[in-house]
Amino acid sequence: MTTLDELLHPITRDQFDADYNDRKPLHIPAGEGSPKRALLNWDGFNALLDQRSIWTAQSLKLVFNGQPIPSEQYCIEARNQSGPVVQPSPAKIQTLLAMGASLIAGDVQELTPELRTLSHRLARDFAGVVGANVYCSFGGVQAFDTHFDLHHVFAVQLEGAKTWRLYENRAEVPVSYPLDEAEVRPWFAQTRGRLMTEVRMQPGDVLYLPRGWYHDAMTTEGASLHVTFSVTPLYGRIMFRLLESAAMQDPAFREWLVPGEADGDRLGKQLADLGRRLAELSALPAFRDEVLMAQERLVPRTASYALPVRAPLTLLRATGLTPPRGTGPAQVAIDWALGQPQFAMEDVIAQFDFVSVPALNEAFEAAIRHGVFKPL
Repeated sequence: MTTLDELLHPITRDQFDADYNDRKPLHIPAGEGSPKRALLNWDGFNALLDQRSIWTAQSLKLVFNGQPIPSEQYCIEARNQSGPVVQPSPAKIQTLLAMGASLIAGDVQELTPELRTLSHRLARDFAGVVGANVYCSFGGVQAFDTHFDLHHVFAVQLEGAKTWRLYENRAEVPVSYPLDEAEVRPWFAQTRGRLMTEVRMQPGDVLYLPRGWYHDAMTTEGASLHVTFSVTPLYGRIMFRLLESAAMQDPAFREWLVPGEADGDRLGKQLADLGRRLAELSALPAFRDEVLMAQERLVPRTASYALPVRAPLTLLRATGLTPPRGTGPAQVAIDWALGQPQFAMEDVIAQFDFVSVPALNEAFEAAIRHGVFKPL
């Protein structure tokens, strides 16, 4: 399973976008011979945990009855080639698991080919940051109290069974929690509303939850293993950062503001003029390209190592011809290349990772056809 279409099957992408995407939860039971549970099994999870040097107190966490277990209760000081380090202790963790604690292995999206491929695909499809956590829990003990998340959630049940409870309320497009950690837990319980439905997840099942949907989950018997993919696209707030740098090129935004107490009408006119200028800036194709580049920065490149092969380089140089002025994010790479005595196309792709590879290839192929660059 490597794509969103395969994750949603038999629901089509069009059905998902029309009825569920950022609208309401979706439970997809596993079909016969479903490949979805093949993302990870107990053996694979144990093998990941056995790579002790990759885990820290931040990436490997324990929770018991809704409360995080302090790292000093399951971490020890160890030594490696760089000196002393603090690492989770397998012996201590297994003792706490035997007592009913739940284990969360965080940021696993790059640790296996299967998790990496699906994570990268989700990042591309949603133009967002994707993380993956694996949850191991045991019957009768709830890891997390009722809450909502600040991102899309795709949960895939891998081993065992787990019951998710979904509540009728949904926070309106939340980007943060309204209270600190100590106060937010009872607030969730007070604002979740009535129980809407219970979903019993079996191996291979998928559950989609939109941002802000109140939920909790519990393993009722035996042991459960599931992975959640969090998907966080950009939202409108990014405009403030991007518009600031663009606006400062306009002298009007560098002028002093009129003292409002002495001349409120004039200040109002000045602010209205600045607002108009911002609206005009945000409507420019160049600003749209800035947003596209910000989205592209969130999508991991799929390049992988292929040692001992030494990859060939595609060397180019500028001919001195003036190119037709292009549009789109790839133009920033073209401008850089024009200032180089020679360059490798592979270096362009590596440096300008905020421009999609197809867009870069298309722009440079067009420039070569116009005689702007010449292969060496």
